[in-house]
Amino acid sequence: MNNAAAGTVLAVCRVHQLHGTKTGIGVTAIDKRAVDGPVKVRPLGLHGDVQADRKNHGGPDQAVYAYSQEDADYWAKELGRDIPPGLFGENLRTQGIDVSGAVIGQRWRVGADVVLEATSPRVPCATFGERMGEPQWVKRFTQAARIGCYLRVVEGGKLAAGDPVTVLSTPAHGITVGKFFADPTVEDVLTLQALHDAGELTLSDSYADYFVRILQKSTLGH
Repeated sequence: MNNAAAGTVLAVCRVHQLHGTKTGIGVTAIDKRAVDGPVKVRPLGLHGDVQADRKNHGGPDQAVYAYSQEDADYWAKELGRDIPPGLFGENLRTQGIDVSGAVIGQRWRVGADVVLEATSPRVPCATFGERMGEPQWVKRFTQAARIGCYLRVVEGGKLAAGDPVTVLSTPAHGITVGKFFADPTVEDVLTLQALHDAGELTLSDSYADYFVRILQKSTLGH
């Protein structure tokens, strides 16, 4: 399934400064800010960026984190404050493309060279809550399910603010990162696992634990 140009990169963000945390992981690289000019994108993410907590963030399956301006505008209204690019720790702030509604395995071309593949939803953590300083932030972010999307780098290159985002292909299974985050079902698990086993979809390693919990919950419920 091929689609036309869907959106635009409003800002490219990478780490500005490492900060100490109260959450026990030591330091965090969540302080991302917009940078000028083109930035190289490699298999592990943007050149000059870093993930301080590599156990839970980063790696090839979480190389780039995208968040949409539309979802940021929702939070700006809810919180009564600006949500500038990078505040949520995102690498790309986009407009015009449904990031939280990206189908798992969907591929985007960004600019002339870069191809990214949607892998998984962002799961909010205590560090994110600490950064935002909003009451019950993790719970509120979870309930809204405007979570953004992690992407792997299929083809590297350079990207910059103003680059078009084109949806190259969308898997027919239709399960989005937002749907899997908010309402995962046994049917979703079986569908994704079957596609992965058949080599038609490459799932992030993070799904293994989710699959076990979803299946166990279903078994206990019966």
